[in-house]
Amino acid sequence: MTYPGNNPGQARGTGYVRPSIPLTPEDDVDRSASIGTLVKDATAQVSTLVRAEIELAKLEIVASAKQGAIGAVFFVVAGVIGLFSLFFFWFMVGEILDIWLPRSLAFAIVFIVMVVLAGLLALLGLRKVKKIGKPDKTIQSLQDTATTLKRAASHPDVPTKA
Repeated sequence: MTYPGNNPGQARGTGYVRPSIPLTPEDDVDRSASIGTLVKDATAQVSTLVRAEIELAKLEIVASAKQGAIGAVFFVVAGVIGLFSLFFFWFMVGEILDIWLPRSLAFAIVFIVMVVLAGLLALLGLRKVKKIGKPDKTIQSLQDTATTLKRAASHPDVPTKA
């Protein structure tokens, strides 16, 4: 079974056409051509190949990003439903405690438990955030690059060690 958009160039939806770089068949090699002409042809072919590979990578990344975005939307919706469900869970806990305790005390206990849990999670989050450090390797790499560029600019005739 075929669906719109399965084949390259086939329209999907309203006016969507999958982008592509047309590749042309190679001409026969002229054995009497000069080295310059051969190098020019090879350069053009490599350039076309690189552009085609870049276009393919773009198409794959866009398709992957769309799939990732759709998956993320499902996770967000599931999270929202889960958060709304917590309200009913805590209400259920209050109703269960209401069997043995006065109603106001049962819901006060539920409230206190929720506040303590929120405080503990906030404390854990704060501890994790405080552990975040600066990117030492990136900073060192940038300093090394700056030093190398300054050295190369001040001594253009001396090759630098990479």
